[in-house]
Amino acid sequence: MGRRKLEMKRIEDKSSLHVTFSKRRSGLIKKARQLSVLCDVQIALVIFSSRGRLYEFSTADSLANILERYQNHCETVAEASKDANEALLSHTELLHMVQCQLEEPTVDQLSLMDLVKLKKQLDTALFETRARKEKLLKAENELLEREVASMEGNEENTKEVVIGFSNPEHLGHQPQQQTLGLLQ
Repeated sequence: MGRRKLEMKRIEDKSSLHVTFSKRRSGLIKKARQLSVLCDVQIALVIFSSRGRLYEFSTADSLANILERYQNHCETVAEASKDANEALLSHTELLHMVQCQLEEPTVDQLSLMDLVKLKKQLDTALFETRARKEKLLKAENELLEREVASMEGNEENTKEVVIGFSNPEHLGHQPQQQTLGLLQ
């Protein structure tokens, strides 16, 4: 006897809701414990019921240690995201900023930190420019490779269509007048 597929929607019956919550909470905690043992990872699980009751599970010394570690990680990611957003400025904007700061009459008064920041901005602009150029060159190379493959695949038909002459010696090596005479 197989299980029937359960439609994912809120359970309206209070007693069924409570039984389902209790069983699934227990199953979730069991799976978290198994994952912790099998993969040697730290897990913190916090569940609030619809009645506001707290259920928690942690595999480490304490839930507070894992939550502190999580908070530190989030702060690190936020700082990296801030740096990434700074790097998202277009390379022209970055170059303009660097150029403006270097052209100012107070360039000799820039601090070491200002110069380091300018160097980072310039490096970022250079990296973005190189990446964009590399992407364009790859796209152009792929297009040319497809054209070559197409020409090689249809070599005989391509000669007849492109050349259009009975004698292939007339292909573009004659002066313009002779070519125009052939076309008439």
